[in-house]
Amino acid sequence: MSKRRFGDAKWVAGQAVTLDYNFAMSEFVGEKGLTETELDDLLPRLALIVRDLEEGLETGRLGFMTAPFDEHMAGEIRRVAKPLLEWCWHFVVLGIGGSALGARALHQALCHPQYNLFPNARRHHRPALWVLDNIDPDYFYGMLDGTDLRRTAFNVISKSGGTAETLAQFIFVYQLLSGRMGRERAAERIVITTDPEKGVLRHLVSREGFPSLNVPSNVGGRFSVLTPVGLLPAYMVGIDLEELLAGARYMAVRLREEDHRRNPAYRLASLFYLFATRRERNILAIMPYASALAGMGDWFCQLWAESLGKKFDLEGRVVNAGSTPVRAVGATDQHSQLQLYMEGPHDKLITFLEVDKFQHRVDLPALYPDQEDLGYLGGHTMNELLQVEQRATAFNLMKAGRPSLTLRLPEINPFTVGQLIYLLETATVVAGGLLGVNPLDQPGVEGGKHTTYGLMGRPGFEKYRQELELAPKPLEKYVV
Repeated sequence: MSKRRFGDAKWVAGQAVTLDYNFAMSEFVGEKGLTETELDDLLPRLALIVRDLEEGLETGRLGFMTAPFDEHMAGEIRRVAKPLLEWCWHFVVLGIGGSALGARALHQALCHPQYNLFPNARRHHRPALWVLDNIDPDYFYGMLDGTDLRRTAFNVISKSGGTAETLAQFIFVYQLLSGRMGRERAAERIVITTDPEKGVLRHLVSREGFPSLNVPSNVGGRFSVLTPVGLLPAYMVGIDLEELLAGARYMAVRLREEDHRRNPAYRLASLFYLFATRRERNILAIMPYASALAGMGDWFCQLWAESLGKKFDLEGRVVNAGSTPVRAVGATDQHSQLQLYMEGPHDKLITFLEVDKFQHRVDLPALYPDQEDLGYLGGHTMNELLQVEQRATAFNLMKAGRPSLTLRLPEINPFTVGQLIYLLETATVVAGGLLGVNPLDQPGVEGGKHTTYGLMGRPGFEKYRQELELAPKPLEKYVV
């Protein structure tokens, strides 16, 4: 069914994700908005960035841009998943950051909200999905407590193979499984997704015989959702991988648009960049008006923050670049964060994720027509109310001189979600070019890792423990 669907040119055209930035422009929000001239002034710089992206594609540096075109990836995922689906009722992801957020976002966006609580038959005998993305011992123990380990498979995900949190989860789970059912059966319940050649997890695959999948060596963790990192968990819960990847490929073709005024990734990156640097709007609020897309907001926050928050530019100069992403959800956060967005400091750009058509229609009955404050809702739908609230919020932000823009999804399905992921990944890399920073590394998090290794006794990291021990001690007078 899905193959016929995304093979239908008319259906595909009707499912295009679009960018509407009217309310970001000066004609609507006055001096707080941007002008066409400011956007056009970036076109020569964008042309240079395009050449860099083309070079990155040729050399393989930008592996996330070619991953959706990998003809063998889906087949490998099915091969690993097939024996698991014969017995698995629970599929548990052990990972953190980019190894977890993408899988959770896809599950939340494309599965029923009560999916994990359904009986097996209603899940079409696919497992429930649980993402254990923290080492809080109460959370970790609580998630495992009561789980039928005989019916549970664990997907250990780490691009480097050396992520301390994930390795800690793995060794606990493997010992637990081995004690319950022996090492051979325990190994059958673990799938490792990691670098194809390097790292301790890849070594353990060879040594213990764990089933495994590769994280392409040229794809960083936060860009890896459309690789086995996100796609194996997605396939296990029945998400249509072909349609998801077809959506990403469709967006990739759209992003070949040579007129950068009409290219959604280049225009989106330009808007985000100019508001951060020319209008001092250093807080980027992403606000989906669909609960199913809340996880996509969390995924984007990591993508944006870790890619662009950099101390040094490409020339080695201190720039302290980046803007701070914040996730809100409409209509929920109209009743929490919106007051700040509407009347607080002029330091925010709001990006709405709007959905034209939901899967279900909820009609509101015409009860209590004699009560004016209630009766007016009768005859409408909950769908209409949510969409009207998004329009009303954007309009009133505009009236207050608060710029916003909207990414519009015709509906939430694998094809549109694939487009959205590819668009946001590409826009992030383009924004890195505009800021003059490397969007593919994350040197700022290495210090904390090294100190942790030292404190936990990892050989070779003793100096980091000593560094902390020699640091000034906390003063009691500052503890209240």
